[in-house]
Parts: sequence; structure tokens; C-alpha cells
Amino acid sequence: MKNTYFTPGPAELYPTFYQHLQQAMDEQIGSISHRSKQFQGIYKFADEQLRTLLNIPATHGIFFAGSASEVWERVLLNCVEHESFHLVNGSFSQKFYDYALSLNKHAHILEKPFGEGFDAADVEVPAYAELVCVTHNETSSGVQMRPSEIHKLKRKYPKKLFCVDIVSSAPYPDLDFSLIDSAFFSVQKAFGMPAGLGVWIASPACLAKAEQLQQNDSLTIGAHNTLPMLWKHYKTFETPATPNVLYIYLLGKIAEDFNRIGIDTIRKQTEEKARMLYKFLETSTDYAPFVKQERHRSQTVIVATTGSASATKSSADVIAAAKTANMIVGSGYGKFKDSQIRIANFPAVSVEQVGTLIDQLQK
Repeated sequence: MKNTYFTPGPAELYPTFYQHLQQAMDEQIGSISHRSKQFQGIYKFADEQLRTLLNIPATHGIFFAGSASEVWERVLLNCVEHESFHLVNGSFSQKFYDYALSLNKHAHILEKPFGEGFDAADVEVPAYAELVCVTHNETSSGVQMRPSEIHKLKRKYPKKLFCVDIVSSAPYPDLDFSLIDSAFFSVQKAFGMPAGLGVWIASPACLAKAEQLQQNDSLTIGAHNTLPMLWKHYKTFETPATPNVLYIYLLGKIAEDFNRIGIDTIRKQTEEKARMLYKFLETSTDYAPFVKQERHRSQTVIVATTGSASATKSSADVIAAAKTANMIVGSGYGKFKDSQIRIANFPAVSVEQVGTLIDQLQK
């Protein structure tokens, strides 16, 4: 019997992935040139489907990288001369900040304890920060920052570039790209694909910043996949270097599937499944939601503390028991590995499958 993966990435493959992969093999997509008209058509199709799905305006470019982690570096090199500002409340937002330090940027940080979230009212952006780095969904702790709060913050600081990590939540968040300058995600989470492709969305303001920095002989914006180079090739739906052509093809197909369902329906289904999981955790004597503030709870990565007030239960025991029923649940992150589980709530998993998981956890 096949497993169902509730892990927060890599995650359950989207049900149509297999037929799209077979079609790609039949069409020999893995062998075509990235300078061919066929690839240009594949890139253009993926671009159109993502634009529709995420409501990305024509002003913004859509680019491909090896991973979302690569995009951290690309954004910082291309959009920051001196200072960046980071909202940190978990391990991945911390890594974005750490990348800035490793690139010798003057990185400011506003930090909250693991499991706590940000509201716009909490945040004062430093005067000279050029880029504000926000994590919409912190995969490690199960915390989300509402898009409305991100938008409020951008309106308060309209001259700052805003970059939003939507790695473990896209396509769920309804970001307003007339406000947001940049966002990025990888495909092995909510898009239900294997790992190996990052997607970077960037505005003309990001490009203008990169071109400005490129004129400074004392700075580097990188040697590989710089934003000006990516944008130059993007005009003809090409890439500077050979990309993951197969995955770009598959991403376009899955984004098309999502568009057939409709993003509003996907969001409602995501919220329905999240309600089921949080209701179970709140009424259980064996589990509890880790994130206490309801408005900060992730809809796409639900984190639960295992055990009760009177008895502790190892997350490893919970995970092992679920595995006997062919359900794979994620462990807690870092120091919480033994005391938490993480449940991915991505489109590849149905309401019925979430109900089955809840029944198993109740045992």
C-alpha cells in the first residue's frame, strides 16, 4: 500500500504529477535544448499559468533557480548595497538573515521567540534598510504572517524593497504584487513535485536596484544568474544557463491543474483542512497546537506538541504509529524534533486523507 506524505517538504506528490511526467517522457522533454522554440513555449506556458494562479502583474518577471535557498543569495546580492532587515521567528527566516551576514551585508534583525508571529504594528524598519525580508510561512515553527499585515507594512514603508518567502505556503497566500517587490518558493512543498526547482518573482524596482549596484566597481551582484542577466533572457523566455527544463514543464502543468480548480477553491480547501486539524489538536488530551495565537497559525504547516500535561509522548512514537497506517508525518524542527510533529496541509492531500490522519492520531 502506498504511503501518504504529510511531511512539509518534500511532500506528497500532486496526483496528476505521474501523468504529466509520463507525457514529458513521451515528448522527450529531458533532451530538448534550452535554446529551442519548444523550451521557449514551455517557459512561456509556465509563466502564464503562474501569473494567473498567483495574480502576478505583467510588470514582474518570473525566473527559475536551483532552489529557494539559492534565491536568498540572489536577492541579497542584487537588491542590497549595504543594509537588509529581517523578521526572524524560526529556523528558515534565521537562515535568510544568516545569508545576509555571510555576504557581508549590514543585516538588521527583529526577532521573536520560536512559535510567535509578527503583526505590522510590531515592526519598525530601520531608516537605511534597503530590503525588508519577510517569511510568510515559517516552515520550522508553523507560524504565518497574514498578507494583510505584510501589505500594511509595505504601505508604511513604500520606498523599501519588500521580499516575501512563500516557500511552504504558495499558492495559498493572496499577495498583492502591486505592493510586493519580490517573492520566491520551491516546488517540493505545496506544488507537489520533487525537489529541484526554485521560482523567483521580481519587480522592475528590484531590477533597477540590481542595475544600479552593477555600476559600482567595489560591489558584486554575483557571477551566476544575476537579475539583469535573468531579465535579459526572460524577454524571449530563455535562461542564461541550462535550467531544469523537465521541472519547468511539470510546474506549468500542475499550475494549470490548480487554475482549473481555481485558486479560491484551493484556498477554501486549505482552510477547511486546517480547521479540522486545529480543532482536533485543541480538543485532544494528547496533543496541542504549538502556535498559541490563532491569527498567527499557519494554514499550510500545522505544528503540534505531542504529549499532555500529565504525560509526555515522544514525537518518534507518534510518527512510527502513523507510519504503520501508511501515513508519513514530519518531525519537529531542530530542538523540537522529539516533542513536536509537523503536518503539511498542501493541495495534494485531500479532506478525506486529513480525516483519516486525525483518526489515526486519535488512536
